[in-house]
Amino acid sequence: MPLATLIHRASLPGPQVSEAQALQWLAEYYGFSGTLQALGSQQDLNYRVDSERGRFVLKVCRGDYALVELQAQHAGLNYLAEHSAIKVPRVISANNGADLLSLQANGETVHVRLLEYIDGQPLTDFDHLGQDVVAWFGRLCGEMDLALAGFDHPGLERTLQWDARHANTLISHLLPVITDAQQRAAISAAAEQAERRLQPLLDKLPVQAIHMDITDDNVVWARDAQRHWQLQGVIDFGDLVRTWRITDLSVTCAALLHHADGDPLVILPAVKAYHAVNPLQYAELQALWPLIVARAAVLVLSGEQQVSIDPTNTYSRDNLSHEWEIFRVATSVPLELMEAAILTAVGQTVPKVEKPEFAPLLPGLVGREFALIDLGVLSPHFEAGNWEQPGIDQRLLTEAAAVHGLAATRYGQYRLSRTRPDSATEPDTFPLHVELRVPAGADVQAPFAGVLKQAANGALQLDGPQFSVRLWGVTPVLEQGVAVDQGQKLGTVTGPLLVQTCRGAELDAPLFCTPSRASAWQALCPSPAMLLGLACDAEPELDAKTLLERRDASFARTQKHYYVDPPRIERGWRNHLIDMQGRSYLDMLNNVAVLGHGHPRMAAVAARQWSLLNTNSRFNYAAVAEFSERLLKLAPKGMDRVFLVNSGSEANDLAIRLAWAYSGGRDMISVLEAYHGWTIGADAVSTSIADNPKALESRPDWVHPVPAPNTYRGEFRGADSAPDYVRSVEHHLQKLAEQKRQLAGFICEPVYGNAGGISLPPGYLPQVYEKVRAQGGVCIADEVQVGYGRMGHFFWGFEEQGVVPDIITMAKGMGNGQPLGAVITRREIAEALEAEGYFFSSAGGSPVSCQIGMAVLDVMEEEKLWENAQVVGGHFKARLEALIDEHPLVGAVHGSGFYLGLELIRNRQTLEPATAETAFLCDRLRELGIFMQPTGDDLNILKIKPPMVTSRQSVDFFVDMLDRVLSEGL
Repeated sequence: MPLATLIHRASLPGPQVSEAQALQWLAEYYGFSGTLQALGSQQDLNYRVDSERGRFVLKVCRGDYALVELQAQHAGLNYLAEHSAIKVPRVISANNGADLLSLQANGETVHVRLLEYIDGQPLTDFDHLGQDVVAWFGRLCGEMDLALAGFDHPGLERTLQWDARHANTLISHLLPVITDAQQRAAISAAAEQAERRLQPLLDKLPVQAIHMDITDDNVVWARDAQRHWQLQGVIDFGDLVRTWRITDLSVTCAALLHHADGDPLVILPAVKAYHAVNPLQYAELQALWPLIVARAAVLVLSGEQQVSIDPTNTYSRDNLSHEWEIFRVATSVPLELMEAAILTAVGQTVPKVEKPEFAPLLPGLVGREFALIDLGVLSPHFEAGNWEQPGIDQRLLTEAAAVHGLAATRYGQYRLSRTRPDSATEPDTFPLHVELRVPAGADVQAPFAGVLKQAANGALQLDGPQFSVRLWGVTPVLEQGVAVDQGQKLGTVTGPLLVQTCRGAELDAPLFCTPSRASAWQALCPSPAMLLGLACDAEPELDAKTLLERRDASFARTQKHYYVDPPRIERGWRNHLIDMQGRSYLDMLNNVAVLGHGHPRMAAVAARQWSLLNTNSRFNYAAVAEFSERLLKLAPKGMDRVFLVNSGSEANDLAIRLAWAYSGGRDMISVLEAYHGWTIGADAVSTSIADNPKALESRPDWVHPVPAPNTYRGEFRGADSAPDYVRSVEHHLQKLAEQKRQLAGFICEPVYGNAGGISLPPGYLPQVYEKVRAQGGVCIADEVQVGYGRMGHFFWGFEEQGVVPDIITMAKGMGNGQPLGAVITRREIAEALEAEGYFFSSAGGSPVSCQIGMAVLDVMEEEKLWENAQVVGGHFKARLEALIDEHPLVGAVHGSGFYLGLELIRNRQTLEPATAETAFLCDRLRELGIFMQPTGDDLNILKIKPPMVTSRQSVDFFVDMLDRVLSEGL
């Protein structure tokens, strides 16, 4: 390899060609004029040309590049146009038919070409790329390599600084450009380690023509109507070369690392997608990460070099931060870990090693029984948040040892104690070790022959030919650096004993890792069970995907679930939900669990009452009377009768029946965009097309919907719009009167819940209630979502309008998840139903439900949850409103307390709903540890109805993450 050529090319500045000169060439050699816009490039000069003939790219490179190399690029473009579906630029011929011109500029030869411009957007400036886009990059890279496998040209045999075959030579030459000694040492060490890993693999790597620059700069995209990214084409074939095939994927993956938010495993979807379309050989999979590390080193060195010789090159200067981020991420984990992660991601296993016959590590305890302590997510040892106490795992272990004599944890059991509430990152919940409690002074012996040393992390480490064992809590009896025979005494136990086994003496393994890295680390740090003679491996849990398949095979799929691939949630605590891997998710939409999840009072009350009695309300027991009395104390004066049911749907259905019985009519007026339940009656008055796309065409003739009094995006807007919306109600009332049809009633959420927590215009309900009552109808306030103190300033939603309804329906938070609903009304309305027969709900008002209902009210008062909704909820709304000035996508913040809606729009004049963006935002928030879902007929409003125990810390975490996602670009 001609070193001088490589070094010369790595030191070239870009050609200096003015816009005037470029326009002159366009006119003289291509016969048209236009306007120019400079495009970035490290060593070339590119102009976008906008002309009457279309849009093109004028590419100018230095004459140092041989013409045959440029001809190879053109031949490659033509080959792909014929043999692939991948969109690539066409080469535009000059007036003389040539597709390549060699011209003079400032006394130097330059090569000039004109290519078709592919419209689209590169993704280099996006901080975050979704897994689907990452996979697209990998699939595209695989398809490109597959297409180019049959292409050849003399110009592909070239000396190119980006060719991984020359990385080590180039790095050695360019290292002096780094003036910081610490940075220089880090680059040198990373490059040397990568080179050592690559050397045994080089002869096994397939060679072919590759693009070698399929990056976020050179792939252009456009969003479709649903805001999904769609590939438009691949540009810039300047690095087309014949080299190792796997180099292409390494370049693509390296470019993805500056979108990784520090996590190198972000590349795995790209690797899996490439492998699916163009299977990689085992040696290529092993070589991939070392090539990425080498690429990262070349990027920073070449970038620093280019800026030093061409300070005016803003493209190179701006890219430096990306390149240093790529290097930081690429060197943040051991090479062995990434090799294992890549192999396991495509269904391969790490290279096997011979496992020796181990001698027992604790010879004096062979055959003794250990108590294996359950520290997992479902452990019965954990309740009421005690897992948050520092040292809880160790305390449980010590207590078990005090009873049983010997105790141990389980290898690979996700630890609940290591979950992290209000965190955007995965917690390191997976233990790569076993912790034991054994008698002090117990002998520890070498399970295999090796060399003993004291590790930097404080462990006593025995390194054998294939395995290393690390021990904490052992006082050695041998000197460091001595050779140890199998079975030789190493020391004695003097404290809590931790045991970890690893493949390789130099592997820097953690004691705990994150769930996404667990399979890779397990391959490198297998269970020490064989050394201990102890069956201490965790039992495999049913994974979320398999569970979902079982659910879909038996549970009617009309009963939807959140997210396409939901995590398995089996535990909750306060305003967080916890999956089986110990990841804590902030619950920002659960308006059922007002007290939060796992409340100990609810568990105690339910257990106590179940142990006594649970039956139906036809029996005479105190709880049903006591709970009814408690509810009436919360109701407006004059309301004196309670019905207890199981749900909001049942409550609203019963309310409609009461209206029918009391009025003698059947016709109901409801409000558009509202949801009242799923029973036949409640569904009939529900008009939300988000819940039922056919809602507006399937209403029975006794339901008369009126326009939603939406002050933000309705037909009439603003605080003074009530009279305009009332006219629609008057119109329907007049029609019913003319048809001599008796009105039964009017049902409405006092705050527009399903539409995003929008307050009704002032004066709307007073006017409507007056007119409905004047025509013999009753007024129903659906408080299922909004009532019970959630708004903070008001206990009932109708209080905001200053009205008193005839019937109040409620459910949701009444039972904190226990099926419990209620209807409160006046005696004369309640007794009107008796003429049609008695009413009965089998489980409504059961002793358990009543006791839980009263306990909810007690806890809400004792823990001042209404005050929390007011204070923290006020802070919440203020922080959300501040986003309006920061992000054009945020249109409005609706509601109050813990009953909020954030409406997303694409245009502040037209209020075009940002439906797709809202869906993307919710999915991205889930990745960051937050459960959120859209609501409203256009599904463009965040449904923010968290448990009423939600803290200021959780609110700030939510808004910070929301701000982050909005800043990433949707």
